[in-house]
Amino acid sequence: MEILSVTELTKTFGSRTKSVHALQGVTLSVNQGEIFSLLGPNGAGKTTLIKCVLGIVFNTSGTGTVLGQPLGSVRAKDRIGYLPENHRYPLHLTGEQVLGYFGKLSGVRGLTLERRITETLGLVGMSEWRTTKVRKYSKGMMQRLGLAQALINDPDLIMLDEPTDGVDPVGRKEIRDILGHLKSVRKTIFLNSHLLSEVEQVSDRVAIMNHGKLIREGTIDSLLASPNRYEISVASTGIQQAREILGAHVISQTDNLLETAYDSVEALNLGIDQLRGANLMIESIHSKRASLEDFFIKLVGSSEVTKQ
Repeated sequence: MEILSVTELTKTFGSRTKSVHALQGVTLSVNQGEIFSLLGPNGAGKTTLIKCVLGIVFNTSGTGTVLGQPLGSVRAKDRIGYLPENHRYPLHLTGEQVLGYFGKLSGVRGLTLERRITETLGLVGMSEWRTTKVRKYSKGMMQRLGLAQALINDPDLIMLDEPTDGVDPVGRKEIRDILGHLKSVRKTIFLNSHLLSEVEQVSDRVAIMNHGKLIREGTIDSLLASPNRYEISVASTGIQQAREILGAHVISQTDNLLETAYDSVEALNLGIDQLRGANLMIESIHSKRASLEDFFIKLVGSSEVTKQ
């Protein structure tokens, strides 16, 4: 089931002589229950796309729906949670007062609001800071409170802009666990983050933007798989013999792990048969994957050259 879909979405700011094409024909969709991450360098159009979805700005052309409603629909907003980048809350309020204020803005009141405040603060690990004023919060605590604010109305679609910014490694792990929990209960998460290692660990699908255009989209596995590259782990007692058998197919060796290159799956299987024929113990075989960071830098760099 599609939760979010946009087709040929464009957004132009300014006049004809000084116009900025923030979005140029963006088409993508997000399905229920998945974590979908939007990546791109500064100025790529990521925040503009999010604001078009939320109705904060209006697209110049193109169409889209969110939760079955047109982009910016008030009915849809009741079911959306949003954490903007660099959010700020009144320093004189306590954590529970901030959540109470935003809960009421979202139409949550009474005992339901009290229950949601307790649940969300517990979920993000901020229960003991419930009555502490925001002015005493660290950057990481502010991020946790912001995440709780985005969840206060029990939304179906959660849009998070840099949710782990300023959070320490332990806190980032906890937020990843929270996102995993939300996914397990069929919540849909639209994530924007510059921490690519975090994105790689939690995302089902990734879209990469540059200069207002969508330049690549797919699952993590499909984007990062290196064609014809395979990692073969062999028991250490037979690693040297395995290297001799595979010969020129071996690109590198790290301990008992051989990185190999084959022109086809059939050729790979022939090499495996040769290892088995020599009674060598094969511990694992994996398709070689690049890191998301390496893939992103290579892709965005190539698009910059094309633009020039």
